[in-house]
Amino acid sequence: MNTTAMDPKLMRISLDIEGPVARVALRNPPLNVIDIAMIEELARTLAGLEARTDLAIILLRGEGKAFSAGVDVAAHTPDKVEEMLGKFHSVIRALVGAKKVTMAAVHGHCLGGGAELAMVCDMVYTTEDAQWGFPEIKLGCYPPVASTALATLVGQKRAAELILTGRTINGKEAAEIGLATVGVEEAELAGAVGECILRLLTLSPATLSIAKKASYAWDSMHFDKGLARAEKIYFEDLMKTADANEGIRAFIEKRQPRWRGQ
Repeated sequence: MNTTAMDPKLMRISLDIEGPVARVALRNPPLNVIDIAMIEELARTLAGLEARTDLAIILLRGEGKAFSAGVDVAAHTPDKVEEMLGKFHSVIRALVGAKKVTMAAVHGHCLGGGAELAMVCDMVYTTEDAQWGFPEIKLGCYPPVASTALATLVGQKRAAELILTGRTINGKEAAEIGLATVGVEEAELAGAVGECILRLLTLSPATLSIAKKASYAWDSMHFDKGLARAEKIYFEDLMKTADANEGIRAFIEKRQPRWRGQ
């Protein structure tokens, strides 16, 4: 069943439900930038999926040539950033707290908020040539979700290097360091995801949900507190700096930022 046709309000994502599997695709070409409209559609859709007892798996992917190049830079300006982060983090929290098994299929660019969406899923399948990264530091900002949870996945030193340099890595390296589950050739991505889904469908949905809850029991407590703290620092410290505002303006104006160190 394709529910997109039945929900004309979905403009930035599409939703296909087949049996117990819900496939959610980001669709804001060319790079599936996550704007406020997409965030709101994701929040509404995930809430609806979570309420359905007939579903066991949620798969996130990107239409076209990318998973997602990240959250719209224009939404990082001082007048919009608090609303944007609040809404985006509600989507992150919905994925983290989902009782369904969550999966991400990643190809092309998977950057910033796009990488944060993927990394909080239970399992992540990526093409080996996908481009992963957290480039926020280059805009005078930082990624709150990655700052909170990335070290748990890849270790403190690797997380610090990725966040503090904004370095981009390919999907092969992302899988090797634990940011993704598996890296495959692009032609193999759909098959690898499909095989995993078939394995999951042989198992008890109730047991999967409970096992997931138990697996994240410790981390979820730290994640909730850590993300709240990262948000507080973002609003109270970062957004009061001249450099954060300069970085966003420079990107929008397509010029090099002039850092002042304050």
